[in-house]
Amino acid sequence: MTRRFALLAGLCLFAPAVAADLPNSLLPAPAVPVPELQQYVRVTGPKIALQHVRVIDGTGAAAKPDQTVVIENGKITAIQPAAKAAPADATLLDLSGHSVLPGLIGMHDHMYYIARPNYDEHGHSEAPLVVPQMTFSSPRLYLAAGVTTIRTAGSVEPSADLNTKSAIDSGKLLGPHMDVTGPYLEGASSPFIQMHRLRDADDARQFVEFWADRGVTSFKAYMNITRGELKAAIDAAHKRGLKVTGHLCSVTYEEAAELGIDNLEHGFYVNTANDPDKKPDQCPPTVGRPTLQNIDPNGPYAKALIKKLVDAKVAITSTLPVFAQSVATHEPLQQRFLDTLTTEARADYLLIRKRAEATPSNVAPTLLKNDMQMERNFVAAGGLLIAGPDPTGNGGVMPGFGDQREVELLVEAGFTPVEAIKIATLNGATYLGVADRIGSIATGKNADLIVVKGDPSKTIADIENVEIVFKDGIGFDSAKLLASVKGRYGQY
Repeated sequence: MTRRFALLAGLCLFAPAVAADLPNSLLPAPAVPVPELQQYVRVTGPKIALQHVRVIDGTGAAAKPDQTVVIENGKITAIQPAAKAAPADATLLDLSGHSVLPGLIGMHDHMYYIARPNYDEHGHSEAPLVVPQMTFSSPRLYLAAGVTTIRTAGSVEPSADLNTKSAIDSGKLLGPHMDVTGPYLEGASSPFIQMHRLRDADDARQFVEFWADRGVTSFKAYMNITRGELKAAIDAAHKRGLKVTGHLCSVTYEEAAELGIDNLEHGFYVNTANDPDKKPDQCPPTVGRPTLQNIDPNGPYAKALIKKLVDAKVAITSTLPVFAQSVATHEPLQQRFLDTLTTEARADYLLIRKRAEATPSNVAPTLLKNDMQMERNFVAAGGLLIAGPDPTGNGGVMPGFGDQREVELLVEAGFTPVEAIKIATLNGATYLGVADRIGSIATGKNADLIVVKGDPSKTIADIENVEIVFKDGIGFDSAKLLASVKGRYGQY
């Protein structure tokens, strides 16, 4: 993946959303999948007991071996030693050798695929970049991998996303719970032809109000927004009880925190505060590389920046998979990725890998190392770190698979496996304001759970061994979901 593309790739009518309705909008009453989707259901029933499982509860606590988790009518009603008798009327699943985790909460999980017309082995493509929607494949990939809730973190087809959410919520489509982020809040310049260009602060305010009225539940500022436009958007969103995140460049992290932003995307990769050519309200061509490359994660500037963000209660979204692609030979070439991509998308992905290996960057490893340390320091200082992979136009960063890889890379960054799982589950629920309902395994919470073979609390790669995904107490067959999208990601 070229660095420019990696940094760029961060890329129906409903009742108006209000703050009090957000949890119920995100997590509506469970719906039974329509008959034609029942083939993907592996286990269901009013009462289910998952026996002899290792429970990794999402709080960062040590795993508990040989437990039984009881699900009744979509809720977790008991977590008990397996030696204790399960309810006599429950459907019993002996899951010896398996672990149960909370469903992953993907906080940077797009519903599209960026396509580069006539991409070649030299990294060239023709204008314009186009962004086809993956309305069929993305939701199934997320669910199959154990992602039970997503924030779309920027929409190119907002009506499609809103209608997809409605269809999933009613059981007509398969997929995760969705926090639909509105169309990108982008400034006058953008490489994406499908994005609206804001004219001024008043346009930003009207844009937020228009899409909030249509049901989106969050917003994302993009690389060329001005401070005035960002402030107007933040104020308009906050009046509705909605949050704003940003993949920034023209606005620095410090400036965004002062303006009241809730979240910043891509770890510390896109802060341009110390880029040498940074001008107010303009995105420099270096897009944050010098700031991160030259930072001392334990130095005074880093400490001051982290303190400012923590004091302002600004969350940071870690999106390590999309940047790890820039480090030659760092990321594994997995057959499951190749099997899921279309022929054309697979060819482009292999060209991207070949170019990265043939011309390795001397800077990319430093950027990754510094960002990982900054994310650790941010958490140590009390900051809320959340997670998502940013699946866009690189076959190595895909819906669902990328969410799993994000957890693995958090462990590489220095977090323990249970800490990394917490970042990818409970922390996301906390940011969304639904930690009382999802994000950890506890009695009374929604039964959004992943059953994996092995022990991710010791071997984090076992998080890829997903077999059953429970959403609202219905257990879906991961293998069947993956088979249904084989060779389709990049097409629809």
